[in-house]
Amino acid sequence: MPDERDKLNMFSQDATRLNETADPLPDEVHNTRLMEAVSAEKGMPSSWQESFSPKKSSGRVRDPVPVKGKQDKKIPPTPPSKVRKREQRSGCLGGLMYFLFVLCLSVALAFFAWMAASDVMALNRNNFTAVVNLPTSAFTSETAFVTKEDGTLEEKTVTHADLSYVSEALYQKGLVHYRWLFEAFCKVSNADTKLDPGEYELKSSYDYRALVQNMREGAGAMVTVDVTIPEGFTMRDIFLRLEENKVASYDAFVKAAAEYNFKYDFVEASTYAGASRLEGYLFPDTYQFYVNMEASSAINKLLNNFYLKYNADMLSQTEKMGITVKDVVSVASIIEKEAKLDEDRPLVASVIYNRLVSGMSLGMDSTILYLYQDHNGEPTAEMLADNSPYNTHLNPGLPPTPICNPGLASINAALNPAESNYYYFYADPESDKLNFFTTYEEFANYANTHPHTAS
Repeated sequence: MPDERDKLNMFSQDATRLNETADPLPDEVHNTRLMEAVSAEKGMPSSWQESFSPKKSSGRVRDPVPVKGKQDKKIPPTPPSKVRKREQRSGCLGGLMYFLFVLCLSVALAFFAWMAASDVMALNRNNFTAVVNLPTSAFTSETAFVTKEDGTLEEKTVTHADLSYVSEALYQKGLVHYRWLFEAFCKVSNADTKLDPGEYELKSSYDYRALVQNMREGAGAMVTVDVTIPEGFTMRDIFLRLEENKVASYDAFVKAAAEYNFKYDFVEASTYAGASRLEGYLFPDTYQFYVNMEASSAINKLLNNFYLKYNADMLSQTEKMGITVKDVVSVASIIEKEAKLDEDRPLVASVIYNRLVSGMSLGMDSTILYLYQDHNGEPTAEMLADNSPYNTHLNPGLPPTPICNPGLASINAALNPAESNYYYFYADPESDKLNFFTTYEEFANYANTHPHTAS
């Protein structure tokens, strides 16, 4: 009968064969099963059982026999196919979101571009007309030198419009919806140098280009006003009337009259400085002016009319008389103030020339009153005592400038005076008729019997 050692070897061989045929087991499980086999046969010494017993570690007891299907705590790895499907789904979603973002951005940009283009081209607007005022204060001027065709430099005044003011004015009237866009258009097209002061009637159908073209002097959109300048108006009277009709401000007229370089011989030949150099040459007539136009342009219309009216025959007559255009206009201005009837004008001219030739003072109240244009009636004693250049009672010769702007009848009378021996005239108190006298005694006797304002 085999002894205990032989039986132990048999169990060991059986265990070895079991290990070779079965799946490899952990060492602890292997020892446990071996111990159980031995104990089942005859029993095993306690010392051996202790040596083959599984050792405890860290106070935890391991499950000696792992059971299939009970390892829930271990998560099996996801199959690669499922990972690829998940990545595909994530990539599709990201691509869709990106596509939607690009689509929305494109729609927004297209909408903005359409709105901007509609504003530039004045599309989809209700039909209406708005009045836009561009005052001279919205413009600045600078002097620049421009090269002419012959290579010489010409001094030129360049005027720039305040684009922010212009765009705001158009925006307030509903003619543009994007101020910054209109300003950008004007900067690209140099429109700031093309605009002019004025009041304009602009239609909502005007695109940006049409708006710029119609906000220029001479454009059909400019608001016009008819102004009549009567004969005998002084420069001050004219400028005040033009201001009343919103052509330009009085101060702007005075500044232009004093400083602007008007290209006329009769202005350039004037030796009198200041705005009064234009007195007498602002020809009386009915004019059509633009509202809020340049003061210099409005003045130029009056000067140009004088230039056209004072024709070649008049210039020839002036040379024959041996006097200047300024002398003729000065005499005509006194005639305009003194005579009411055309038939009396040549006779008044004869009185003036007779006195000048004889060395007498003109003694005209009208020249004194030129410095007191707000005064009505005869000159006061204080005015008569004022030794100004316009006091022709105290100073011989003509006044330094014309005293008003005469009409064509007075100018023709100054160029064609009547032949007479008259040195005095006196207005009939009951009519506009003038009475003429050769001697002072005749004049004084009539004045004493017909109280009136003597001249």
